[in-house]
Amino acid sequence: MEAPTLVDILKARQNVARYLPRTPLHHYPALDEAVGATVWVKHENYQPIGAFKVRGGINLMSQLPPGERASGVITASTGNHGQSVAYAAHLFGVAATIVVPADANAVKVEAMRSHGAQVLLHGKDFDEAREHCERLAAERGLRYIHAGNEPLLVAGVATLTLEIIEERPETEVIVVPVGGGSSAAGACLVAGALSPGLRVIGVQSSAAPAAFRSWEGKRLVEDKMETFAEGLATRTAFALPQQVLWRLLRDFVLVSDEAIRRAVVLYLEKAKTLAEPAGAAPLAAALQLRHQLAGKTIALVLSGGNITPEQLRRVLTG
Repeated sequence: MEAPTLVDILKARQNVARYLPRTPLHHYPALDEAVGATVWVKHENYQPIGAFKVRGGINLMSQLPPGERASGVITASTGNHGQSVAYAAHLFGVAATIVVPADANAVKVEAMRSHGAQVLLHGKDFDEAREHCERLAAERGLRYIHAGNEPLLVAGVATLTLEIIEERPETEVIVVPVGGGSSAAGACLVAGALSPGLRVIGVQSSAAPAAFRSWEGKRLVEDKMETFAEGLATRTAFALPQQVLWRLLRDFVLVSDEAIRRAVVLYLEKAKTLAEPAGAAPLAAALQLRHQLAGKTIALVLSGGNITPEQLRRVLTG
């Protein structure tokens, strides 16, 4: 399995642009003051599914061979990846089955169903859902779409970094949330090809650090998965994104769930925007790295806005 090239990413941009407009890159002086840097926010929460992953879903689904389209697809997800597959499958007339953990984000589950996907609840976490999904794929002859080990997904989500560099070529740092790692891998590939001086920083919750530990040790590991930020909640790391991160990622930090909660509130207060916990993690990291980032021009990838009312109440009430 090989990582996508810049040519693959440019092709993905053509595919994605047929169905999705560019998302805004907004500047908020109040966040400048909080972080001590010039802060631009890439609003992937403005996507039609409220998250960046739709870029990858569209790129992959648009290139499925006819036989795989006819047989249908299946995937496992904690939410946003599943929404991406459901949305893209509906767009291209492909039957989709999504396996999610039993306690999955209700807002995301409802969205998957609204796009016509069959949603199956199974297991206590993403990895149990994934294992069940893989069994069903083999039993039913469905095209299994792995949440991270898909070059076309990585190429698709990499297009958001292309947009950042094209709009703000002076950007010195991009901070990206990491669950499976497709967005961080895509950012590294684009930066490496077009802007070698651009520093990409990954961020994950300290309550679910499998991707961080894998990057740190240059080998795939399992770890605890106790974060409330389901977009960051993977118990095992994904091979393809990690291979890219091992080569190209400049830095990777862990932030606490409490810091992520504060960042959700800060986005509401200072940017008047709604971020899901994973989407707020880059802001939490920027605050944690304030002294390193002082005076720089940075971009924060606000990867999604799919927070449930109950999650928001808990964040706001502490």
